[in-house]
Amino acid sequence: MSPEFIPFDAAEPLLSWDGLTQALAAGHSLPRAGIGDTFLYRDPDTLLSRSAWIDGMGIAVKTATIFPGNPAHDKPSVNGGVSLFSDADGTLEAIVDFHLVTKWKTAGDSLLAAKRLARPDAGTILIVGAGTVAHSLYQAYASAFPKARFQVWNRSSEGAARMAAAFPDVTPVEDLEQAVRGADIVTSATMSAQPLIRGAWLRPGQHIDLIGAYRPDMREADDAALSRARIFVDSRDTTLDHIGELKIPLENGAIRREDVIADYYDLPAGRFARQSDEEITLFKNGGGAHLDLMTSRYILAVWRAR
Repeated sequence: MSPEFIPFDAAEPLLSWDGLTQALAAGHSLPRAGIGDTFLYRDPDTLLSRSAWIDGMGIAVKTATIFPGNPAHDKPSVNGGVSLFSDADGTLEAIVDFHLVTKWKTAGDSLLAAKRLARPDAGTILIVGAGTVAHSLYQAYASAFPKARFQVWNRSSEGAARMAAAFPDVTPVEDLEQAVRGADIVTSATMSAQPLIRGAWLRPGQHIDLIGAYRPDMREADDAALSRARIFVDSRDTTLDHIGELKIPLENGAIRREDVIADYYDLPAGRFARQSDEEITLFKNGGGAHLDLMTSRYILAVWRAR
């Protein structure tokens, strides 16, 4: 059988956020993934490959090329694809559009956590940041919290206004502290290296979803926020010692490793869950390659069933 080629525009209308979160949860009932990342550089360009192998699911290699000079020639700076291989014999089954997998993996990762950790009666959802990921987060969260009202804060008010224009039921806000204090769910997808969200602003019952930080020197919430919350991650292996959101407070003693309550591999045991209406829950979305594999498998299954 020839490999499938799955493009963005043809595949996306077939997908559902609920279907994806069910697939992600089911994927974590399988053995823990083996993962690996490789980087190659030709200044200023980068080739990044992230690979994952899950026994019983197969292999995915997600490759991204980052060429910062492309926008000057009306080309996207990030391109790539996901190669999906059979677990049984290693043959190539599909090549999936890079941007499709990244969009659905990133927002679906956060949505699965929110379904387990946020209060189901959440009425106000604040999106911090107004970039591409923020748009995906709106779509994902709106599917699970259809009665919630949405707000967006962005360093540039123009960015917040553009997002509000794209989604008329999203209201731009200018005071971040006031917006965080009033929100039931705060989902943050910025490129900030310094904390934007302060623990002093949090109140009982909130759910905090942190996405933007991906380097060891990046974080979106301060030590007080982590100290006040019950902490969850998608994968201990890809977050604790790699992303500043947790690496920095672990190194300075603000939190301990045992303060991280659960990751998604604890879903079958029921540990990845809110325990009361009053607690503050905090989730770090690390987005490892194993989630790209699970997302690609979901996309391929839907594509084949179309």
